[in-house]
Amino acid sequence: MKYCQRCLYPVNHPLRLTFDEEGVCSGCRVHEEKDNGIFWDTQRKRLGEILSAFKSTSQSQYDCIIPVSGSRDSYFIVHLIKKVFGMKPLLVTYNKQYNTDIGIRNLAYLRTLFDCDLLTMTVSPETVKRITRVTLQKMGSIYWHCLAGQTVFPVQVAVRFKIPLIIWGAHQGVDQVGMFSHLDEVEMTRKYRKEHDLMGFEAEDLIDEAMGLTASDLSPYFYPHDKEIEMVGVRGIYLNNYIRWDSKRQHEEMIKLYGYETTPQQRTFDTYNDVDCYTYSDVHDYIKFLKYGFGKATDHACREIRLGRMSREEGIEVVKQYEDKKPKYLPLFLEWLGITEKGFYYFINRHRDPTIWLKMDGGLWQLKDSIINYKEDSNVNQVRLPVREKCTFQCTPLRATSLGDKYILIGRGFVDSK
Repeated sequence: MKYCQRCLYPVNHPLRLTFDEEGVCSGCRVHEEKDNGIFWDTQRKRLGEILSAFKSTSQSQYDCIIPVSGSRDSYFIVHLIKKVFGMKPLLVTYNKQYNTDIGIRNLAYLRTLFDCDLLTMTVSPETVKRITRVTLQKMGSIYWHCLAGQTVFPVQVAVRFKIPLIIWGAHQGVDQVGMFSHLDEVEMTRKYRKEHDLMGFEAEDLIDEAMGLTASDLSPYFYPHDKEIEMVGVRGIYLNNYIRWDSKRQHEEMIKLYGYETTPQQRTFDTYNDVDCYTYSDVHDYIKFLKYGFGKATDHACREIRLGRMSREEGIEVVKQYEDKKPKYLPLFLEWLGITEKGFYYFINRHRDPTIWLKMDGGLWQLKDSIINYKEDSNVNQVRLPVREKCTFQCTPLRATSLGDKYILIGRGFVDSK
């Protein structure tokens, strides 16, 4: 397996990347734009011009839509758009159903502290379970419904309420693998969403009455028709094209300003991202490892290497520590979905990448290669970036409901029927 000489990414990255003559991946090369080649003051001014063009003349109207959750960069995006640029956003969130208490609190405080209206879509839990059983079989994914819901609900709301501007955070194709330059100002498209976020499957592709999925079940995930989008003029921009994106630094600013809550996670050292979900950095990430031979610890280490907070050698040690950890919440997930552990592995094993996994006699699987074997690569010193600061992540104390229980407005969105 070929690995980047600067970061840790392998050639079989599912978002696809390329390597240059020095063995450096396209993600690292595009990341260089953050400190070499982009005038961020100019890009920020460009963002201001875009936002001004969408600002409503009526105080009763929303200027834009911001998709949010109880984690990731939601606080930073809302802070920037509302507090810094003076826009009036409508917040929208898709209920992933794997919600942690921390995520529920973070989302509730987000809505409360920024005094924003929030729309939530909660699909029937039984429908979500049927969808998840099908996506587990078809594509080896338990998270398709989350990715589909998070990327379609904001567009549905934009069409329904005629709010044309949707503001997203970082575009993975830019920030992670260098599929585009920041200067391309790539925007959200149905095509990218299907091919990469949704692994090639739109909701309509999953209709299968023999497997218990009808068009009615999947209708919450149907993307609006192109004509509807054109009539409203829906446009989805990514902030990382206009702001020097640094998730760690942004989270730490939000911890300081608003008390964003963090926690240790099972399969990565990053305590800031995805703390709202039991499965994302747990079962979902373990599946990624079982399919491609790397997981979130690699993603996060690559990010920190590129931002000058971690050496490649330190990143490899992080991978060694986290990536083969069995997920803590797998039994909880299996109980929720109603399948056995044996059945879970049966479906996942069908989607393992044969370029990195070898099936042994007796049915066991062996990882053919790993970044751990490439600590002494020959060209590392020639292309490495300097480490400018330490890479430490905070774990905040569990937050009391200091605003009073009446302000904790966001819950699971449903009650158990048992």
